Amino acid sequence: MPTDVNTQSADSAYCSVANLLRERFNARDLKLFAPHPVKSAQAGRFRTRFRGRGVDFEEVRLYQPGDDIRSIDWRVTARTQVPHTKLYSEERERPVYLLCDQRSPMFFGSVQHFKSTLACHLASCIGWAALGAGDRVGSLVFGDQDFRDSRPKRSKHAVLQLIRLLEQYNHQLHSPIANSNPLSLAQMLNDTQRIAKPGAALFVISDFNDLDKAAEKQLFQLSRHLDISLIHTHDPLEQQLIGNSALAVTNGTDKQLLPVNQKRFQSEYALMAADKQQQLRDTCTRLQIELIPVSTADDYATVLRHRFAGPTRHTRRR
Repeated sequence: MPTDVNTQSADSAYCSVANLLRERFNARDLKLFAPHPVKSAQAGRFRTRFRGRGVDFEEVRLYQPGDDIRSIDWRVTARTQVPHTKLYSEERERPVYLLCDQRSPMFFGSVQHFKSTLACHLASCIGWAALGAGDRVGSLVFGDQDFRDSRPKRSKHAVLQLIRLLEQYNHQLHSPIANSNPLSLAQMLNDTQRIAKPGAALFVISDFNDLDKAAEKQLFQLSRHLDISLIHTHDPLEQQLIGNSALAVTNGTDKQLLPVNQKRFQSEYALMAADKQQQLRDTCTRLQIELIPVSTADDYATVLRHRFAGPTRHTRRR
């Protein structure tokens, strides 16, 4: 593999179609899902987290309205005098959905590239990897005011459509400050719940700057039926401010001096950033969701290879 594929692909404030197309080279060695044998050649290639009338027994739970009466566990029902239902894991195809955040707060970076550009390249690379594995690829790309989605397809056109959407929304960004009432992370996830089908894999690429209780609730609802990975894009300047003099910042209207040369301010800033990161980690741990942090200072291709390449990768929870 050429050594300059990834070093030249995300080195500006905006992405380009040509550079996103090059991500297919970085994606060649990626294995998004560990091999997992299925029991039926007709049902599909993966066991999913969708529970229904399959062949792999999952659990027994209390009967709920709408459950198939053919799945009632009569032995447990007779013993407890309360109706119980057997649940099975279905084996079917696993479509891959990519949710890419291209809202204004993503338009920021202090090292190699902007978070928005980094997110585009991560989404493109994962999209190519999914297509290379024979998965259907769908996407949702969000801006400040709207979003576009593409239905999952097993063809290059699906990834090309993703790339066109990424470039379109990426080039609409001009400031890290939204003009008015941008879409929230909770709204993004709510729309995803409407589009992504049970049993699919969902990769959410964002800085998660507005992760709140409403967003956590949406993640919980999604995690019940989808295999979710959160890819957290962040910048070193968001974690720590270091300087020998005050730093002037402006939102285009107001201007303020930040005393970054004061150790107390640096300590409080770092503590606040650490608390925010810990909140995201705690949420993922509680919901059993995979978290993949990627910094704008990182070689993102190396991070993805370390996480997804090779047969030694841990099996993701189905």
